[in-house]
Amino acid sequence: MARTGSSRSLAARRGRSYDKGRGFIAQALWVAVSTLVFQRVWCPSRLRCAILRSFGAQIGSGVLIRHRVTVQWPWKLSIADDSWIGVGAELYNLEDIVIGSDVCISQHVFLCTGSHDRSSPTFEYDNGPIVVEDGVWVCARSTVLRGVTIGANSVVGATSLVSRDVPPNSIVQPAQSTVSRL
Repeated sequence: MARTGSSRSLAARRGRSYDKGRGFIAQALWVAVSTLVFQRVWCPSRLRCAILRSFGAQIGSGVLIRHRVTVQWPWKLSIADDSWIGVGAELYNLEDIVIGSDVCISQHVFLCTGSHDRSSPTFEYDNGPIVVEDGVWVCARSTVLRGVTIGANSVVGATSLVSRDVPPNSIVQPAQSTVSRL
């Protein structure tokens, strides 16, 4: 049971916010549009890309964004040409997410740029960008944490947890939690 008023309670740990990159009105408008269009109504991928662009995302040509994809802040998203984002993927981009060309982000992948400093008395944010280089395949239900770069032409196996950089031409195997060279 949590102690109310204690310095250990979450209520007492309200640190500074992070830079959301846009004002309140832009944030509110994006939340409304993303909730109504991206989550509730089916629309073609071209329309999803156009909506993201209109909110400041950099989306290349030939990009396919499937339904039920969530994007925290589109102005902190860059996707190069001919990349795919699978059904139910979550791009929790409190900081920038940069996705290269010919990348496949499979179904229900979670890219999370946000975290907290657990040693901070106010639970301050400890965020970092994510970079997914060209030719990468992040397989179904994998999680990539803040501050990670996945090197070109690598494969992140299904259900993997990636918490540190992956060199180019590597395979991340979830069962062994190891990285090997192609």
